[in-house]
Amino acid sequence: MTAHRTTAHRTFVRRAAFAATAGAAALVLAACGSDKPAGGHDMGAKESGSAATASTRAEDHGKAGRNNADSHNSADVSFAKEMIQHHRQAVEMAGLAGGRAASKDVKSLAARIEGAQDPEIENMSGWLTAWGEEVPADMSGMGHDMSSSMPGMMSAGDMDELKKASGGDFDKKFLAMMVKHHEGAVTMGRTEKSDGKYGPATRLAADVVTAQTAEIEQMNKMLGKS
Repeated sequence: MTAHRTTAHRTFVRRAAFAATAGAAALVLAACGSDKPAGGHDMGAKESGSAATASTRAEDHGKAGRNNADSHNSADVSFAKEMIQHHRQAVEMAGLAGGRAASKDVKSLAARIEGAQDPEIENMSGWLTAWGEEVPADMSGMGHDMSSSMPGMMSAGDMDELKKASGGDFDKKFLAMMVKHHEGAVTMGRTEKSDGKYGPATRLAADVVTAQTAEIEQMNKMLGKS
């Protein structure tokens, strides 16, 4: 009787263990089956979202490009082309001061002019390229006379005089010529502020007017005119 009960008990335990194992396996399979579609749905949603975002960005960039192309006018083009040439001559003049000027103040001013206008030339050249316009060839140092094409530009004769001068004579010539040159740049800047459309160009024009007006006052003081 005792043996029969023991055998029955063991059979019951084995069946219960089997049932528990089978139930656990079924739960694992069900969980795996339910996770896979959810995971697939998430990945699909992410890929779809990324594609939509990329498409939107491409459209935005295209619109930005078209807007940039449409956001300038002929006054902006003229300003950039002429101010590039104007700045190049100022940089050429400033470059002479290091080996010819006697005054430390003149040398410091010349270095500041060169440091400010070189990057502006690069910026304006970039605008012209983006607009499909030709960047003017660099004619500085080649003896070309552009004094009649833009206000404040030195003639070839003026540049020759400056190159031959040294010491105090150079300082006076440099300051007098640069005052005239800056006055021309201020005139050009005011025209762009009035007629231009491209934001970066009109802002640069405003900066030119402000900075070079201040430098004109400084140079006139150095010349003893104020």
